Amino acid sequence: MKSVSYEEQNELTRIAVRAGQLLLQHGAESRIVEQTTQRIGLALGAESIEIAVSSDAIVITSRFNGHCVTTTRRCYDRGINMYMVCEVQRICVMLEKQLLDEKQVKERLNRLVPFKYNRWAVVLMVAFSCSSFSHFFGGDLPVYITTFFAAAGAMILRQELGHRQHNPFVNFAASAFLGTSIASIGVVTQFGEDPKIAMAACVLLLVPGFPLINAVSDVLKGHINTGIARWVFATLLTISASIGIVASMVVTGVWSWVV
Repeated sequence: MKSVSYEEQNELTRIAVRAGQLLLQHGAESRIVEQTTQRIGLALGAESIEIAVSSDAIVITSRFNGHCVTTTRRCYDRGINMYMVCEVQRICVMLEKQLLDEKQVKERLNRLVPFKYNRWAVVLMVAFSCSSFSHFFGGDLPVYITTFFAAAGAMILRQELGHRQHNPFVNFAASAFLGTSIASIGVVTQFGEDPKIAMAACVLLLVPGFPLINAVSDVLKGHINTGIARWVFATLLTISASIGIVASMVVTGVWSWVV
């Protein structure tokens, strides 16, 4: 193992915690955050890396020749982005294969920018997805069309509120309200054989599937506190969407579960 000075140990600790911070901010499960951060720290020359991961912070301690360096980073939610997770893991693999040195790893981590699809392409694909679910639920072509426009409207509002950094719970409630309100027009005008299907299908884009999957994964792999925190967050998102749906049905007077 190569010799590491105290200054170099400080630097490798900062690089490792930066990698872990990026992973946690963009939706990686706790086990991946833990393993990748440890691998990067060890590849940079540390004897061991101890890491504690919570829902919004990461703490790591590097040890070399009896000297320990500990640092903490707050991890603000940047949205789920698997591109960032894959890029950090790619940097880790390249470092372990000695294709990158310490300076190059630091530069690459600092240059990482989340990849985002064109917003209108996302709206289109989400609208088609929700419309397809309405077809699976037994909806005809008019219901398919209603669901398409309702889901597109909800997604556009969700993007706009997210871009303006609004509270995610307010975002989900408002998006659910708009989507359900648009779909209720089809019920009022009797557009299709069973237009109430659109009211259920148009809000499927608000199901917090990824946070729930991460929550279960964290709990099963021993990260109980982080898993519970993620589960609570996903549950609150679901409740917020439900509030928006019910509020819309109260305003429009259309109740999707009443035959």
